[in-house]
Amino acid sequence: MTVQPMPWPPCTSTSPGGRPRWVPGVLGAVAAGLVPWMFVLGRTLPETTQVRHWPAAWIGLDLAMALGCATTARWYHRGDARARLSASAVAALVGMDAWFDVLTALPGTEFTQALLCAVPELTLAGLCTWLALRDTAGLS
Repeated sequence: MTVQPMPWPPCTSTSPGGRPRWVPGVLGAVAAGLVPWMFVLGRTLPETTQVRHWPAAWIGLDLAMALGCATTARWYHRGDARARLSASAVAALVGMDAWFDVLTALPGTEFTQALLCAVPELTLAGLCTWLALRDTAGLS
């Protein structure tokens, strides 16, 4: 199976590689706009909050990670270059999971458990990052 690159939408201002020149500007503007927004959140969000559907949020995140791992494994086994894409998504999800596990844990045993769970989670994130960035000579 050969993966065809997605055609870019018609654009009059493109770089020599055929990529729209406006994309870096838009992403840069979003990144810059998020900086002051983080300060607003830091000053206005409450210290604690009560969350509805808490189990559904965590189960959904774990389901997304499981599906991502399964997809990456299947594509990697087939030699499909899309394994790099799913691996990068899994790395981001697993890193986010570890981050929120640690930051939402209560002090004491729960916090220690979250830190211990973060070790294999971040190891998985590292593996997925390696898969996403490695040479694709064996992938088509």
